[in-house]
Order: sequence, then C-alpha cells, then structure tokens
Amino acid sequence: MAADPARTPALVTRAPAKVNLTLHIRGRRADGYHDLESLVCFAGVADTLRLVPGDTLSLTLDGPTAIAAGDSEDNLVLRAARHLGERVPGLQLGAFHLTKRLPVAAGVGGGSSDAAAALRLLAQLNGLSLDDPRLMDAARASGADVPVCVLAQARMMAGIGDDLGPLLKLPPLFAVLVNPGVAVETRLVFSQIGLAPGTMGHAGKHPDVSKAAEFTALLPLLRKGRNDMEDAASVIAPSIAQVLGVLAVTPGCRLARMSGSGATCFGLFENCRSAARAAKVLRRDHPGWWAKATVLR
Repeated sequence: MAADPARTPALVTRAPAKVNLTLHIRGRRADGYHDLESLVCFAGVADTLRLVPGDTLSLTLDGPTAIAAGDSEDNLVLRAARHLGERVPGLQLGAFHLTKRLPVAAGVGGGSSDAAAALRLLAQLNGLSLDDPRLMDAARASGADVPVCVLAQARMMAGIGDDLGPLLKLPPLFAVLVNPGVAVETRLVFSQIGLAPGTMGHAGKHPDVSKAAEFTALLPLLRKGRNDMEDAASVIAPSIAQVLGVLAVTPGCRLARMSGSGATCFGLFENCRSAARAAKVLRRDHPGWWAKATVLR
C-alpha cells in the first residue's frame, strides 16, 4: 500500500559513486551497442537525494557540482521517476532535492546512481519491492548503468548493463578517487575505439573474483583485468594519463586504473591511512584535481 503523503516525512538516500574495477569490451553487437563485462563496486563518496511526497513531480539541485549537472528538467532523477510512473498506475510522486558532490560525466555513474536513488525512494514511498519487475524495467529504460546502481552493491555487470551477476562480498578496498576536472563523453570514447558493429573481441574471460575474500587474493585478479576504454579516453583527455602516472608512483598505491569511460581514476591502497595521506598530497600538489579517499565495497 502506498504511503499517505500527509503523514510521510521526507525520505532521504545516498547515491554513491559507481567504480568499475575492471571494464572489458567483449565486442560490438550488430545493433551498434557494445557488449561489456565489468566488475562494479560502490564508493563511500556520494550525492544525496531527498524526496518530499506531493502531487507534483519536481527537482531542485544544490552542491559543489550542481551547475555542471545541467538543466534539472533533463536530469536522470526526473527521467527515472517518469519511467516508473508510466509503469505503475497511481504512483505517488513528489519534490526531489539533489545535492551534487560527485563530478559529472566522470566515469563514476553519478547521474545513473542519482536515477537509481530516485527509484529506491519512490519504491519506499509506494511500498514497492526493489526487485519489482516494473522498477527494474524503469531502471533499464533510464540508462545502461542504472540497474546496477539500484542495489548499489558489488557485482559483475555484462551486456549493455542489463545482465547483472549475483551480489559479491568483496573485501573493503581502500581507495583514492581522482578526477582532473575534465568531462569525457562516453560516446566519444567508443568512437575513438572504433570497433565495427558485429566485431567480437578475443581478450579471454574475466578473472573469477567470487571467492577472493581478502585484498591479497583479490589484487592479483584485478591486475589480470583491465579497462579497455582507458587508452582511447586518454587520447581524448590526456590528463587521464597524467593522473594514472601520478597515482602509480604514489607511495602505497597497489593498482591505478581508470573507472568507466573516464576521466575519474582510482588507486587502491592497503589501508585507510595510506589512502588518506595520498589524497591529501594529491590535493596539495594538484589543487585543480578532485581527490577523495574512500572505501569501495
């Protein structure tokens, strides 16, 4: 049963950054979509989404990256809400307020995670289960990365984002996320890669990480993986290569890689202290970069 808006207080949830620990391009389908395989996890850094139940659907924004997020009327939060409303008759809506902290067009799924957060809040307000087929259908209609962000837990993602593996219990990964302050369009990265429709890759299977319960077991498996978009993104935004180079030589960094289609990169560290020190040094030496120490799960 849907909640009574007159008695329901504002609902609040986090929209965490999505990090692609690996991103393999298995090929390009005949319809032009790229077939991907990616180990996805979620960070402690996040946007915040608030919903006040009401009769009118609306969205306001604030926060350090709100301006870069663009026109609120085209925001994925509203798009996801409308898609769910088309599938659930009488869906109770309301006024959303989004506080943007994550960089935009940055390879960490900020918009997709915001959209998934909207679906979670609407599900809570309307008494829907998160595995309701209508909710997941709305997630798929909202964007390729939205379905994996609904539960926001580590898992494998394949296809165009519609093939989700079982939830994984990864060890906590102490990380630093770094964005050099440039936006990278995913379509331009795919264009730079230039894979023709109907072409399949030959890079082999993704390492099985399902039994890696400790960081020492997971790290060598991650090193066997890769991000197939990294080289092309670095051509479009050379600062990505600079970030990766700096991260790779940062004391304590065990792995440096780009997330998604960039430009955000991550470095993995053995503990929270070394990650925090690294983030502090990076912000000092590169004041134009966005650098955050976090835990990936």
